Amino acid sequence: MSTVIDQAVQVRLIASAPQDRAVPAQLRYAPSDPFAVHIAFPPVASLDGADVAWAFARELLADGLTSPAGAGDVHVWPCGPDRTVLEFHAPEGIAMVQIATAEVRRFLARSYAVVPAGHEGGRLDVDSDVAALLREA
Repeated sequence: MSTVIDQAVQVRLIASAPQDRAVPAQLRYAPSDPFAVHIAFPPVASLDGADVAWAFARELLADGLTSPAGAGDVHVWPCGPDRTVLEFHAPEGIAMVQIATAEVRRFLARSYAVVPAGHEGGRLDVDSDVAALLREA
């Protein structure tokens, strides 16, 4: 049985406008993709009115709780003792959100209960993945 972790969170969208605004978001972890976490934002959080979703390393999220982490499209860093910043880079621009660090820690703890850190590789079914790729070729 595969347990998917879905956790609704409230994030604060950091904008250049005079006021930041709170928007809902959804954190997701699926053992079928054991190295990744996903975060989804509703259309109200985007400039074009479309849903926005990002996937990035679970380890990046964990590392960013204690020190700046990330060198690619996603950066994570602590912002005081209670908040964590997630920064997303896309061709259209950069988006930044703050999320309660306690929520991130709770989400990560739930994901580690399903797939402990360091055991992600054991969850991969490489043979099935290769077979699927060969069928598609």
